[in-house]
Amino acid sequence: MSDYHQTCVSLSPRPRGFHLITAEVLAAVPEIKRFDVGICHVFIQHTSAGLTINENADPDVRLDMETAANQLCPERSPFVHTCEGPDDMPAHVKASLFGASVTVPIQTGRLMLGVWQGIYLCEHRNTGGPRRLVITLQGELK
Repeated sequence: MSDYHQTCVSLSPRPRGFHLITAEVLAAVPEIKRFDVGICHVFIQHTSAGLTINENADPDVRLDMETAANQLCPERSPFVHTCEGPDDMPAHVKASLFGASVTVPIQTGRLMLGVWQGIYLCEHRNTGGPRRLVITLQGELK
């Protein structure tokens, strides 16, 4: 039988950088265990933070992702939209580059992430505040 489940979760504020949130996503949807096969879609309701999937083991990867993002879009760029501070417009650009959602397959009640993969919150503001996610599960029930 096909079914879906949707929930919203608020993540606590984090400093600028790339943060593993896989465990928080899973904690928000214990219903995932009911699904035999399907998809988990995670959407962030913000324009200055994003989501991506990358390595979950070595924390140096998260530091290097922040370094690379800042090289792609440095704060010293000549932006016109500056009323919310020097980190705001670069945060919008980075959020568009990384994207506002990720989709992960579900199999036998589990996310089918690779061994070294995790879901990242890409916080592009120096002080981004709480971030709101919409998590949607869809698929065939066990």
